[in-house]
Amino acid sequence: MKKKITRTQEEIIQTISQYKETIFKVAVSYTRNKTISEDILQDVLIKYMTDSTDFQEEEHKKAWLIRVTINECKKFCRSLWNVKKIPLEDIYPFNDPEKHTVFYAIMELPPKYRLVIHLYYYENMSINEISKSINIKENTVMSLLHRGRKLLRNVLEDEYEYKPV
Repeated sequence: MKKKITRTQEEIIQTISQYKETIFKVAVSYTRNKTISEDILQDVLIKYMTDSTDFQEEEHKKAWLIRVTINECKKFCRSLWNVKKIPLEDIYPFNDPEKHTVFYAIMELPPKYRLVIHLYYYENMSINEISKSINIKENTVMSLLHRGRKLLRNVLEDEYEYKPV
C-alpha cells in the first residue's frame, strides 16, 4: 500500500538535515549495528513524511522522532534472529582514548540505561525532554540515569583501577 506524503519538500529536507544524526545515533545506541540503524533511519523518515501530526514546537517533533526510532528499534529487535553485529569502532572512531573507553563502556550497559545516558549526554536532552520522548516519568529517567552512572562508574573504576577518596 502506497502512503501519501503529507509534508512539504522543504519541511522534509529541513527535518532530515536537522535530525538524521540524532535518529541514527539513537538507533545505533539501541541496536549496535550500523546497517540496521541506517534502515531504521529510513523507516523513521518515511513515517515522518507520511504522518500528518502537526507539531506545535520543534521539541515535540524531536521527541516524536526519537519515540518512533525507539519503537522501530524495539520492533526490529523482536524480529531479530541472529544478525552479525559490526564492531562499534567501525561506526564511531574516536581519536581520544578516554572518550573511546567511556563510549564503549556505555554501549555495554543494558539498553534502558544506555538509552537515557545517550540521550542525556550525547544528545544534550534534559530529563524532561527524555521523559516526554520515551514516555516515562521524570523520576524514572532520573533513577535510570543514577543507576546507569553507577554501573558505568563500576566498569570504569575496574578499567582504570581508580578509587574515589
